[in-house]
Amino acid sequence: MKRLLTNARLISPGMDLPGASLLIAGEAIAAVYPAGTALPTADEVHDLGGNLLMPGFIDIHCHGRGGADFCDGTPEAFDTIGRGKLAEGVTGFLATTLTVGIDRLEATFAAAAEYRRRPTGARLLGIHLEGPFFNPACAGAQNPAYLREPDLALVDRLNAICPIRKVSFSPELPGGIEFARELVARGIMPSGAHSAADYAQFLAAREAGMTHLTHFCNVMTPLHHLRFGMVGGGLRYADILVEIIADGIHLCPEMIELIFQVKPTDSIMLITDAMRGAAMPDGDFDLGGLPVRVVNGKAQLADGTVAGSTLQFHRALRRVSELTGLPLAELAKTVAWNQARSLNLGPLGRLEPGCPADAVVLNGDFEPVQVWLGGVPQTGH
Repeated sequence: MKRLLTNARLISPGMDLPGASLLIAGEAIAAVYPAGTALPTADEVHDLGGNLLMPGFIDIHCHGRGGADFCDGTPEAFDTIGRGKLAEGVTGFLATTLTVGIDRLEATFAAAAEYRRRPTGARLLGIHLEGPFFNPACAGAQNPAYLREPDLALVDRLNAICPIRKVSFSPELPGGIEFARELVARGIMPSGAHSAADYAQFLAAREAGMTHLTHFCNVMTPLHHLRFGMVGGGLRYADILVEIIADGIHLCPEMIELIFQVKPTDSIMLITDAMRGAAMPDGDFDLGGLPVRVVNGKAQLADGTVAGSTLQFHRALRRVSELTGLPLAELAKTVAWNQARSLNLGPLGRLEPGCPADAVVLNGDFEPVQVWLGGVPQTGH
């Protein structure tokens, strides 16, 4: 089956082609045609009406959506979230866990493995294990009852059920540097998070292979003129990729602008860190056994601690576009390409021949109007 998408403003890393067309053959992109190029015949032709055509988004940090959380550990939760992510233009995601008991983690990994065998929505690209290896002083909205020191045996046990792509942990914990080194040896990205690490500890972890920082600036040692901290390290080194939650709650506008001024776009990854209250009315929810109240879209514990987000991915892109004014061909790196190449997720995140035909069509307000997954238009999300 050949499908031709025509009349699109095609945006891909380093590429902005108004009036372009894209040929899909089976599940992959076969060719890109700039405006004015003779077009081939196809079994189907889809006129995109001048809308944006971008690589399908990849959300490597998402806990839930639509009332469901991955740590519910049920097929129904994965189905709800997987289908719902398509409505945000997300075609691939890492199911992100919470700091919960081992039994719940095992149930979550088993449900993830089942979803991978019979996906009903966006692609499950693996697991992001967020916790339980966190500094108790930096738990944030993670349940302190289940925190523990880095444990490779537990990682191996869970990884055997469903592949782990990324582990968020506090590198200053006992054995943290060796833990990072061993994760890299297993093909898993260690990512600094919920951390009181000083600059020297950050540098040691970076040397061991920790080149991701989870929800950058949130619950980590800040930049200080005498104590540089993990935030300082993330800003200083181009090889450190940082996740940012552009919801207007986790980072102020000036901080988002500064990150994009200091860091190359090759080193920034948009995420949602969404909890089960995303795409739901305000109300009361649960996050890893902790009660959360969402008011005006802001999720908080009873003590006021921010507890994840209700952000939807396409709105993060709209926000950083408005704040930075950067070309979309640059921002396109932050929605999928950086995530895919840094986590070895395959040839995702580009609209080029040979890449999977995962794409999102966005209107002028960055709202998704159509999603393509493996060369097939998705409906009913």
